[in-house]
Amino acid sequence: MTSDPERYLANRPPDDRDAWRRFADDDRAAGFVITDDFERFNQRDDMFNRAFWDPHVQSEHSRDFFNSYRMNALPRAGDGFTQKDFALRNAAWTIADEYADRGNAEGVREGFQDPLAPRVGVAATRVPVDDVAVTTAEVKRLARLFGADLVGVTDFDERWLYSFRVDVRNLEEKPNELPPGLSHVIVLGHGMDHDLVGTYPSALAGAAVGMGYSQEAVTAQQLAQYIRNLGYQAVASMNDTALVIPLAIKAGLGEYGRNQMVITREFGPRVRFSKIFTDLPLNTDRPVRFGVEAFCNVCSRCADACPPKALPHGPPDDQPPNRSAIRGVRKWTADCEKCFGYWAKLRSDCAICMRVCPYNRDYRRFGARLFRRFAGTRLRRLVL
Repeated sequence: MTSDPERYLANRPPDDRDAWRRFADDDRAAGFVITDDFERFNQRDDMFNRAFWDPHVQSEHSRDFFNSYRMNALPRAGDGFTQKDFALRNAAWTIADEYADRGNAEGVREGFQDPLAPRVGVAATRVPVDDVAVTTAEVKRLARLFGADLVGVTDFDERWLYSFRVDVRNLEEKPNELPPGLSHVIVLGHGMDHDLVGTYPSALAGAAVGMGYSQEAVTAQQLAQYIRNLGYQAVASMNDTALVIPLAIKAGLGEYGRNQMVITREFGPRVRFSKIFTDLPLNTDRPVRFGVEAFCNVCSRCADACPPKALPHGPPDDQPPNRSAIRGVRKWTADCEKCFGYWAKLRSDCAICMRVCPYNRDYRRFGARLFRRFAGTRLRRLVL
């Protein structure tokens, strides 16, 4: 860790040195290596946004990709790409799409470029928090009641906020504004169906993704509204506002893998994440390490299996392949231009890297849990 996280504490009082020390400690515990040329990521450079404004990545295939989510592009030949498969995938996205589309006229796309707008604002009367540990346990229990499979809490860390959001009317930058005084981020995880993920690459597999997005939209909104009803700020967020992967790792939900995903103990890489920014007093979780980084150092199945060769072999580095990657973080980084180009040709998302990951197992089974146990030891090469 070489950069100074204190300069990203804009949402906190300038004398909040405890937060600065926690950030540095959590970076070390999570395995983050952040260099002096770190820059917050601009969401306009996200690969999906670039597909609308950047001639370098626009193509007939990319238009067909987005049209297929409205059933306006012809299905591909082959199992997993029939009209029934696309029909199931698109139906699974229904709730997430309803949220995303309702503010388009105002330049807002909730859950993807903008957070989910609250139905009811913050209650005028604030319920006092007498015991932070009890409140944290209650929030986690309610998160699971509302549908989350995983939940963790971390400090509000401005480094992972997008430097700008995107106005969907013209694809130009707009400010990434949040209420003042936010202190914590609740990160929610939703496991994806093991059997559907096993059909990647196909439109059928995309139903697992759509179900994840639709479920997280509902869960994040419900939990955020509960917190607002207590008199505290709560901003529900999906793909928008901030990079969720570092927040999920800091919240103790998993480790970062070569395939660019958070590898969790419960589901491996088969998880969708959402988040809630809040000022509700909560206890934070610590990053966890169970051997994923060491395993990925000797495993390259995801990179070997990637059709467009978008995933890296070799060790992590801090050289992003193009503008669709954050600068100043030493990690495994995909070439998103190659990745999205392949998605566009499929007219559906590809997650072969998720499917072939050795951690992609059904952990209800004893053999899967045994693999996870030994994958975190010096026997990792043997189990691989």
